[in-house]
Formats: sequence, structure tokens, C-alpha cells
Amino acid sequence: MAQETESTHRQKVTRTRVIEAALHLMDTEGLEAVSMRRVGRELGVEAMSLYNHVQDKEDLLDGIREHVLSEFDDPGTEGDWEDRARRAARSWREIMRSHPNMLTLISEAKRFNLSPVSVRPSETALRLLREVGLSEVDAVKAFCALGGFIIGFVMFEVGVERSNRAGIDMPTPERLTVALEPDEFPCFLSSLPQLMTGDIDKRFEYGLDLLIAGIRSKTGAATGAETG
Repeated sequence: MAQETESTHRQKVTRTRVIEAALHLMDTEGLEAVSMRRVGRELGVEAMSLYNHVQDKEDLLDGIREHVLSEFDDPGTEGDWEDRARRAARSWREIMRSHPNMLTLISEAKRFNLSPVSVRPSETALRLLREVGLSEVDAVKAFCALGGFIIGFVMFEVGVERSNRAGIDMPTPERLTVALEPDEFPCFLSSLPQLMTGDIDKRFEYGLDLLIAGIRSKTGAATGAETG
């Protein structure tokens, strides 16, 4: 009877549960921890039983990518353009910050996934850029600039967070001041307090302000000429 009760209350293994367990491993232990055996252990089943829900490890990784990208917040087509552009940029930053190993997962994909969920963030960004008045060619350029800014920013802030968690002894402004020659690095040394203690969210918003202003200036000065 005890076995019957345990079996009754045990959660059924589904593709969604398999992918969520793999995502949890990736977020907490790193991408290298994701294996069929480890995911099976997380779910309390044999690794072979997972093949009823995923074809192979690559299918499992595709599932993680799609699951994470489904968290993207599409701001739609109604309302102020800048508000919607900021909302989309913030959503992409939050996804990458919450799942930093996604950067590696995307860059190391062995096949290109063209599912609606995986393409939605790119479609949204390109739609917003075309909507504000950029040509198709310039929209792609702006798309790359925005994506590069957000991904680079997330890599920086995740690196800082990991250093803090690891208890790495970061040099104080005073220690750096002693180590560097003031006449050679005057701007860097005078900026050290702000560089080391600034508000990370305000920095992101400032960078986003610059990019949005740049996009606005391009649309205002557009002549219709498209160059590669």
C-alpha cells in the first residue's frame, strides 16, 4: 500500500518537467552539469526513460533555449514607441541575467532553431526598429548594436556578481591609486569611485538612453539611402 501511495503522488515525467529540471541544473551548476543522467537523477528516474520525452541531448538543449526565450516580454504594437522599446530591451537583459549560461548555449548551438518562440525576440526588436522609421538595412545594424550592448552589459554585471559571491578580494580605489601613476592615468583614477560603486541599473538605463537617442537621430536624418 505504501508503494501504491508513493506511486500515486509521484509527479508524472513530461517533456516540460525534463526541460525545467535541465534548466535548473544549468542555472545552478553550469552548462557542463546538464546531462541525461543528471537530469534523470533530478527527476528520480533512469536516464533512459528521458528519451520518451526528448530525442537526445541536443533536443534537450533546444528545449532549454526555447523555454528560456518564451519568457521574453513582447511589448506589442500599441502605445509609446520608446516605452515599448525600453520594455523589450529590459526583458532581454532580465532573461540573460537570470540565465547567464544562455549566452554560451546560444553561441554553441549545433543547429539553428527557427521555432516561433525562439525567433520572437528578434522579430520584436526588428519590428520596433522598422516601426520607428529605420530602413531594413539600418534596422539590422541597430539590432546588432542593441543586442551587443545588452549582452555585453549582462556579461559585465554577471561577472561582478560572480566575483562578489566568490569572495574575490577586489582592490579598493586607494590601492589602485597607489599602484598607478596619476600623471599617466588621471581620468581613470579620478573616476574610480564611480566605476566601483555606481548603480548598475542606472548605468544600463543610461546606455539605453544613448542608443535610443542615436536611433532617433538616424530616423530624423534619414535620406532613404541604404548602404551595407
